[in-house]
Amino acid sequence: MTKLISFEDGEKNLDWIGLTDALAAGHMFPKAEISDSFLYRGKDTLLVRQAWIDGMGVAVKAATVFPDNPTANIPMIHGSVSLFDDAHGDLAAIVDFHLVTKWKTAGDSLLGARRLARPDSSSILILGAGVVARSLHAAYSAAFPDARFTVWNRTLANAAAMAADLPNVTVAEDLEAAFKSADIVTSATMSTESFIQGTWLQPGQHLDLIGAYRPDMREADDAAMQRARVFVDSYDTTIGHIGEIEAPLSSGALTRGDILASHYEPQAMVRQSPDDITLFKNGGGAHLDLMTSHYILQQFQGG
Repeated sequence: MTKLISFEDGEKNLDWIGLTDALAAGHMFPKAEISDSFLYRGKDTLLVRQAWIDGMGVAVKAATVFPDNPTANIPMIHGSVSLFDDAHGDLAAIVDFHLVTKWKTAGDSLLGARRLARPDSSSILILGAGVVARSLHAAYSAAFPDARFTVWNRTLANAAAMAADLPNVTVAEDLEAAFKSADIVTSATMSTESFIQGTWLQPGQHLDLIGAYRPDMREADDAAMQRARVFVDSYDTTIGHIGEIEAPLSSGALTRGDILASHYEPQAMVRQSPDDITLFKNGGGAHLDLMTSHYILQQFQGG
């Protein structure tokens, strides 16, 4: 029987460390077959993402992203996730879209940070103050429980509201100063122009880039990509798809060899020294939606 998993019921048995362990295990299965399609109307986007992992199953995720919706007090993103059984193709579950997206997005970045950030990181800067930023606070708190958090947002009032709602968070008004003093910077903005400057990067930092998901979007400039050791969650969903990676590749500022590893190569996704500057691009492909939905279903059924 198909299970309908709501946000509230599905989230009851989830934890961030458990999810990242499940994502790591999911990458030990045969490599996912994935297919993404994008339709655009100005700033608005329709995404349909599909993934099939032999031995795990199939997921189809459809999402609409309308950036102007919040001005009308309407959520920016709507969608659905269908999870199909691997053995017979049965519809195993329909999982709340926002539940999958929340845990997939922040969990992907957290897995990157668990592999690449210094374990003793104690200062975390969050760029952006939306729904994803709040999920990042929860996720990073699980792996770095003693860390202090700072939030920066172009609209200062939104950063202040987030800081007021969450523990151990202060507001940064000076972006450059806050960036330079952080051990980890995690960025979840809707920027179409790079605003993170490579000259700000400090030895030992880890930079986690989430916001860009279209060819015309990026958060970090070429200098940042050149100064850091660059990693991605998946080559297939970042190269040729996201401006963060594709723009410097097209201009020659970055070469394919400069992208060192993905989650499918955990032995290569490592920090080589305490002074390494590491950069992780979260592309958020459908294979991660499948792995996350599979974990949610397992926990919903009692593990």
